[in-house]
Amino acid sequence: MQAEWRTEGFSDRCDSAAARPIAELLACPPAIGNLLNAAAECIQFVVGDVIFHQNDLCQGLYVVVAGQLQRKAARLDSRLTLGTVRAGEIVELAAMLGDVRHTYTLVAQTNGTIMRLPKESLRRAFHQYAPLRMQLLEELAREVSRAYALCCATRLAGIRRRNPGNAVA
Repeated sequence: MQAEWRTEGFSDRCDSAAARPIAELLACPPAIGNLLNAAAECIQFVVGDVIFHQNDLCQGLYVVVAGQLQRKAARLDSRLTLGTVRAGEIVELAAMLGDVRHTYTLVAQTNGTIMRLPKESLRRAFHQYAPLRMQLLEELAREVSRAYALCCATRLAGIRRRNPGNAVA
């Protein structure tokens, strides 16, 4: 199965923490691109399908092609909704580059398609072209930065709501 890793239509963002287009993240020599294209798996899903479960071994890097998915996690006897994932987004970068266990469960909210780059193919690509791993690590750092900024903004909004006369500058 051949997959195209083009991202025409993605706008460039000025913010250093902004997500990078997939083509930029997977920019590599043609031989490595061919390896990844040949290994890519297309997974169709329908509403309610679970793509993977929290704590399962990560099978690879996921890229949402079409549709919308919900990230859910269980933490300290609580169930949390972590947000949605849409077309063009990379899923579970941390699990692929880190301890290879999924950190959340991914559930389909709509019908769609997701591509999986198997971890063994990615490892071969990393071995043959080390800058690819660094590009993905840089995206993981941006992902953490975006999550931190969102967390801070949410916390600040909560403070402002509780103390409307004492807004934080």
